[in-house]
Amino acid sequence: MVQYLTQHVLTLLIDLFRVCVWLTILSVIFVPLERLFALHREKIFRAEIGTDLAYYFINDLIPALLLSVPLGLAGGAVHFLIPAGFHAAVGGMPFWARLPAALVVGEIGYYWGHRMMHEVPALWRFHSVHHSARHIDFLVSSRAHPVDIVFGRLCATIPLYVVGLAGPVGAAAGSLPVVITLGGMIWGFFIHANVRWRLGPLEWLVTSPAFHHWHHTLAEPTNRNYASTLPWLDRIFGTLHLPKGQWPVHYGIKETMPESLGGQLVDPLLEPRPWPVVRSLG
Repeated sequence: MVQYLTQHVLTLLIDLFRVCVWLTILSVIFVPLERLFALHREKIFRAEIGTDLAYYFINDLIPALLLSVPLGLAGGAVHFLIPAGFHAAVGGMPFWARLPAALVVGEIGYYWGHRMMHEVPALWRFHSVHHSARHIDFLVSSRAHPVDIVFGRLCATIPLYVVGLAGPVGAAAGSLPVVITLGGMIWGFFIHANVRWRLGPLEWLVTSPAFHHWHHTLAEPTNRNYASTLPWLDRIFGTLHLPKGQWPVHYGIKETMPESLGGQLVDPLLEPRPWPVVRSLG
């Protein structure tokens, strides 16, 4: 028993060390960039930074535990429902072909999951925690309710299981979700960064800070720019908003959000409040 507890404590300490190292690397990269190329002049230790730091640690440690069961069930279900020959053929593709395919498939799944987070009131209650940030910088990427994180990753990962690009098909296929998730997390910090960078013609191929800042705007239009990495999906589905030479001025939500970390974690689990949530595409 003592050995079991010791092993778990050691694992937790290693995870905490890893998270701290990543936070240090991210800070070394983004803090100077957000000072040199700031879109909005903000203090480094701005309001709510303590809450966002707490979310950074929570969402690096908890969602993986919550995801293990539903992903295991999804993998088992797909194994029985999808012909093994199809998955074998997909799994036999070279990694260089499966990687872009997985990026597109996962991004399509995430796009529709993210769109549901805005259009389904029960999901918006969780997702609004992320949008409640009144300041946008790289750290806001981690500001989200764990349930919201889990739902988004399920939407991005399960389609990969269905088409055989991930799941119980082999070690190589199983590495794709890790690569996609890690790359998406790093890119997420970039597109939330408080920098006045535009990517020129590349903005039609990959998301930019400008693209995602407009997703967080408090002003109309809302419910735009759902993609995490591939903005042309928003163009295809009619939700792209990227005005040339313009940036949003105010961020946040119109609804009431508890100030405390505990309140933000518990509130979405309670009975729905009469929030004036209107999420039509208009």
